[in-house]
Amino acid sequence: MSELVIKDLHVSIEGKEILKGLSLTVKQGETHAIMGPNGTGKSTLAYTLMGHPSYLVTSGEVWFKDKNLLELQADERSRLGLFLAFQYPVSIPGVTVANFLRTAVNARRHAENPQDKGIPILEFRNILKEKMEMLKMDSSFAGRYLNDGFSGGEKKRAEILQMAALKPEIAILDETDSGLDIDAMRIVAEGVNALSGPHLGTLVITHYQRLLNYIKPQYVHIMLDGRVVESGGPDLALHLEEQGYDWVREKYEEEKV
Repeated sequence: MSELVIKDLHVSIEGKEILKGLSLTVKQGETHAIMGPNGTGKSTLAYTLMGHPSYLVTSGEVWFKDKNLLELQADERSRLGLFLAFQYPVSIPGVTVANFLRTAVNARRHAENPQDKGIPILEFRNILKEKMEMLKMDSSFAGRYLNDGFSGGEKKRAEILQMAALKPEIAILDETDSGLDIDAMRIVAEGVNALSGPHLGTLVITHYQRLLNYIKPQYVHIMLDGRVVESGGPDLALHLEEQGYDWVREKYEEEKV
């Protein structure tokens, strides 16, 4: 069983330290949620794990499938089985959803076997149809340009469709609920739940407990000041919803003293 192991991770951007000793382990089959106020480093963690070049790791370790993730490029991390659903997906006019996904699948196949000639078109169409039906997406979606003119909900559903096609072992969802109304959030969450199982570990990054009404985590972690300061079960998210973050800040400040 694969696991993502983060040990005492310190990360800076433009000379400012954002992550200040974060440690966390996510295993296949588990669903973890990370919560915290703005500016605590949640998205920094997501981009660092995926290898964004603007984020400088100054110390710490990240291991995945017995490999030092910090030594790998972003595409190598993806091929290893890591996936990031972006908070703000980029539009790519002129490239259809179907062509984008087929190119991504073929890139992964070619990396595993340089002699691979790519997935046959009919096989890919059948897989895409199956995944879109599972996610309750209209077939016309595949012919649209990726994220071009998409609503917030459509962009997030496109991210989940990518996750379904690439079949990662660990998926990071960076504030998937950002900008979504309740109906769109429910539809996206249903897609995530449809993909969940023993072969997928999920790290859900969110501000609010409301997403966790639909995606049920086994573990909830609270981030403050660039590190995880509190961990627990689903009840921890409910407590945050009722009490806010002040009690966590007070406890954290007392422990620092």
